[in-house]
Amino acid sequence: MKTKLTSLFSTIIIMALGFCSAFALPASAVDSICDQTGVPAEVQAASGCNEGTAGLEEAIRIILNSVIGIAGLVAVIFIIIGGVKYMTSTGEPGKVQAAQKTILYAVIGLVICALAFVIVNFTINVILGQG
Repeated sequence: MKTKLTSLFSTIIIMALGFCSAFALPASAVDSICDQTGVPAEVQAASGCNEGTAGLEEAIRIILNSVIGIAGLVAVIFIIIGGVKYMTSTGEPGKVQAAQKTILYAVIGLVICALAFVIVNFTINVILGQG
């Protein structure tokens, strides 16, 4: 059972990382449009080439929010795993208690992720003087 659960968890993580990497492709496409000299000005303006680059603060915000989002996704996955464990426990007290602990710890992790998201964005806004 533990091997199947580990395999399922690994598959879900790989799928999540693949899904997240899909968002990086449009950004690299925009960079390649901006680097070309023969691209019309209208296309460059529409793709945001003339807006300048994001600062270090914005890069840090994006990275931290991505990490927090992935951690939140993992917490939701563990809530689902805990629910499956709870449904398949067949009323055995040890299995029910283990499933309840899994769900409880996953919910605590999800709350921590939500608070981390708020704290990170609030702190960055205060440091940058935007809020």
